[in-house]
Amino acid sequence: MIAYALEAVTGSGMFDKIHVSTDSEEICQVVEKLGFTVDFMRDSALADDFTGLAPVLRWVLEQYRIRGEVFDQICCIMPTAPLLRSQDIIEAFDIFTQHDARYPLLVAAKFPVPVEWAFRRSEDGIMTAISPESIPRRSQDLQHAYYECGPFTIWNPSHLELDNPIAGQVLSYVLPAERAIDIDTPEDLVYAEHLFRLACDA
Repeated sequence: MIAYALEAVTGSGMFDKIHVSTDSEEICQVVEKLGFTVDFMRDSALADDFTGLAPVLRWVLEQYRIRGEVFDQICCIMPTAPLLRSQDIIEAFDIFTQHDARYPLLVAAKFPVPVEWAFRRSEDGIMTAISPESIPRRSQDLQHAYYECGPFTIWNPSHLELDNPIAGQVLSYVLPAERAIDIDTPEDLVYAEHLFRLACDA
């Protein structure tokens, strides 16, 4: 799957350096067969299911600084982004630079329904409206809300100095619903495969 993301990266022509961050020898061998390099292996302490993205990026930047390489911008592409296109990266970076790179940029998608219509569901199946006063309101009377859909982020090194760099204002690049998929579960993978086939048939 990582081959699709790397294809989008190289097709964009936007990068001076492409580094695949991994602690896996198997993944290292796969990406090297694809023609890419792993400049250094990731610290295994940063390769679990609980470490956030910012600590990993800070560590990678520090490793490059030790090697005498400093970067003005960082774009982190997730390996589970088979529907990413080179043009997405180009257009997102244009948004980033138009705003003088003051904020991190996240890729977002629009919620299919207003978030005010959300319910909490208990283990016994009982649901409770999070915003009861909003349930009767028409969708066109409520503002659109967006969520991060995960294929990539763009940063300045200074953004990563914050403990929670995306807690405040961020820039956004919006993906259409048919390409907005964040693959975390087997169900996500099945859904992504359906979307991929639809995109190929289009």
